[in-house]
Amino acid sequence: MKTLGPALAFALPLLSSAPTWAQTAPATWTEHWFEHNQTVSRVYQDNDVAVYFDSAVNRSITWPNTFIGDVWRYTRRTYGQFGTDAQLYAIFHTAKYSGGHPSTYFDTSHDSRNVIDVGSSSTTAWTSGTGNDLDIVTHEVAHIVEGASKGVHNSPAFGLWGDSKWAEIFVYDVYVGLGRTSDANRWYNLMLNTTDGFPRSNTHWFRDWFYPIYKNYGGATVLNRYFSLLAQYYPKNGNDYARGLNWGEFIHFWSGAAGVNLKTLATSAFGWPTEWETQFVQAQRSFPFTYTSPGPNATTLYQDINHGGYAAALPVGRYNLATLKAWGVRNDDITSLKVASGYKVTLYADDNFTGASLTKTADDASLVDDGWNDVVTSIIVEASGG
Repeated sequence: MKTLGPALAFALPLLSSAPTWAQTAPATWTEHWFEHNQTVSRVYQDNDVAVYFDSAVNRSITWPNTFIGDVWRYTRRTYGQFGTDAQLYAIFHTAKYSGGHPSTYFDTSHDSRNVIDVGSSSTTAWTSGTGNDLDIVTHEVAHIVEGASKGVHNSPAFGLWGDSKWAEIFVYDVYVGLGRTSDANRWYNLMLNTTDGFPRSNTHWFRDWFYPIYKNYGGATVLNRYFSLLAQYYPKNGNDYARGLNWGEFIHFWSGAAGVNLKTLATSAFGWPTEWETQFVQAQRSFPFTYTSPGPNATTLYQDINHGGYAAALPVGRYNLATLKAWGVRNDDITSLKVASGYKVTLYADDNFTGASLTKTADDASLVDDGWNDVVTSIIVEASGG
């Protein structure tokens, strides 16, 4: 359960009608990255998103307030924490800076905030709130996920899948997860006909690789597990991944996420050059996780009371602090949880299943009354008869 900081308490007098935001985003923000030099103004904020427009953006546009908030909330419920600032900062430009870019809380270039910054050459940009308006902002959030999830910086796969291949399945999953069926169908049909020239000509990344994995091995769960495996096993220099993946490692980590050897699928989608076989075998030796299904999610941990804030859905297993971090959970940061029928969760105050403990076999919307607000450091998830 997170409390209101003194700076925010000063900024927001205690009026019954005043919102209690997790933090106050600045009213204006002067860009100082790339060719951007605009002073943008905050037009909306809540606990999850702060929206900024430059002076040319039509102030009657309000769809980003709800849509981007929904996308970011879904992202944090699926992939866990992205730093201590809960808000995503979304900047919009009209008649300039066509395209978009992201930045993460690791990057001082954008003042250590999770940011999406999008622009358009059109003088009537962002008025529809449909189609590409939605796609481009969701695409940029995909880059925040690959570049900053699980408390680790950089994307080891970026050199292989490039700017948009991961974003294609991410966008589809977000639309599915938000119940935006027409957008999910629109995006699916668009992606089916998308081809690329890497790693070989006429490659269908979405159709032949990501969508089969997504459909057959767990949807959002398999996407999230890939990043958890990277955070657990892949070499790091401090908070940064130490290097990029090679193709054998890439197939190995996705096989681990899916719980099945994906070599056959990879061969069909991408081909299988001789060097990939050598890399694949070496990856299995270097990162010795098995290709076994983790089973269904047995519990979901939440940052805040009433199952709010970021979340982490976990299958049966033993999770010390390092493993919890790899699943997107910060130390001493859990305040509520859900427990699936037939399972029990034992919470521990210290690492490696030591210290005070508390067992839950059902949902609990607040651990505060147990004296367990922001106490959890390790947990064991098992069948209730285990």
